[in-house]
Amino acid sequence: MRLDKYLKVSRVIKRRTIATEACSKGRVSIGDKVAKPSTAVKINDIIKVAFGDNCFTFKVLDISDTAKKQDAKLMYEVLTGNDES
Repeated sequence: MRLDKYLKVSRVIKRRTIATEACSKGRVSIGDKVAKPSTAVKINDIIKVAFGDNCFTFKVLDISDTAKKQDAKLMYEVLTGNDES
């Protein structure tokens, strides 16, 4: 799954356009490498998202094309930072 879509489906970032913009500006990295919006997300990837001065780091547990609000948080495990969603 594309990174921008994963961020939207998992509700880490509420809108796909904002997720795409964050990736394009270098605010999202997978495993210490800056990731483009089209970067493929795999289970067990460590993703870091920068929100201003805050960083949110999480591990991908599940990949799904759609998720209900209550199921979205089951798609990742928070490692560090504040949950901005």
